[in-house]
Amino acid sequence: MNHRNALFLDRDGVINEDPGYVHRADDVRFIPGIFELARAAHAKAYQIVVVTNQAGIGRGYFSEAQFNALMQWMRAQFAEAGAPLSAVYHCPSHPEHGIGEYRCESPDRKPAPGMLFRARDDLGITLATSILIGDKLSDTEAGARAGVGHRLLYDPQHDAPDDPHASARIAQLTDAIEYLQPHASRHQLQPE
Repeated sequence: MNHRNALFLDRDGVINEDPGYVHRADDVRFIPGIFELARAAHAKAYQIVVVTNQAGIGRGYFSEAQFNALMQWMRAQFAEAGAPLSAVYHCPSHPEHGIGEYRCESPDRKPAPGMLFRARDDLGITLATSILIGDKLSDTEAGARAGVGHRLLYDPQHDAPDDPHASARIAQLTDAIEYLQPHASRHQLQPE
């Protein structure tokens, strides 16, 4: 049976710094190591998938069109770095602060696992051998609920609370490279 691994990345706080509701390319500051990690994942045939709560849309701070324009720009940055994104999933809803149709519970809003299940179904991903990197407990809980095998909490300041859903904490994004499995060749015999 053919299986595909994914590297699931939260956006704000993992791909880019999170000063709050980033929605313009001018405001994006990429976190050091993100492209090195993404290139390593791409080289090992991982699908690179963004899964991001975007309640700023639901709160009316920016539009779906602005989000999509930013992600089109961000996709170009990843492609230029040699690590194209396979897919981007976002949830604009917020159960308390959403406006109009966005004020609702959503099966996609992390810690719910909906975006991960959608990626699994759309891209043929094997969640048990995949990796998720998030900077919040809601990220790792979504990963746990979806059955993602490695759930890494990105905690550069070493100040995040205990996280029962994380399989490990990393202080730098490049620390996640060691969790990437070689594609296909890992079962080759080593000379004695």
